[in-house]
Amino acid sequence: MKAVISGSFDPITRGHVDIITRAVELFQEVVVGVAVNSAKNGIFSMDERVAFVRDAVSTLSRPVEVLPVDGLLVDFCTAQGAGAIVRGLRFGGDFDYELQMAHVNKEMSGIETVLLPAGRQFGTISSTIIRSAASNGGDVSAFVPPMVARALRDRFAGPDR
Repeated sequence: MKAVISGSFDPITRGHVDIITRAVELFQEVVVGVAVNSAKNGIFSMDERVAFVRDAVSTLSRPVEVLPVDGLLVDFCTAQGAGAIVRGLRFGGDFDYELQMAHVNKEMSGIETVLLPAGRQFGTISSTIIRSAASNGGDVSAFVPPMVARALRDRFAGPDR
């Protein structure tokens, strides 16, 4: 079965990579859909985010296709021939939101959602926290792939840093 993992990945974190890695072990094929989340103020372009995700998954045990998502996730999944959507969960609030989305996606498309809990070491990492820490000069290299850490340093490097 083919599965789609979607997110804005702005930026991709080690927690995202953990979920993708685990999905590769569970499904025959995995596609990562890089989407726009209008509720978030992103810092990287779609092309940058796709490149970061491709770099982050390049060493996995099997190839992972990384594509931009334009429109509804269920339409993207149908076009990809996916039978499942994989989503990661960090804490209770994630569960409430993801359960609602899983029900809506199932009703709209018949596609099931598989929820994977974050590994213990990744449960508190979010792209929002990473962006905030990096924008204030914090070293986030422990939480993101090396290419992303460099891009964040470059993006937020000011004259006084």
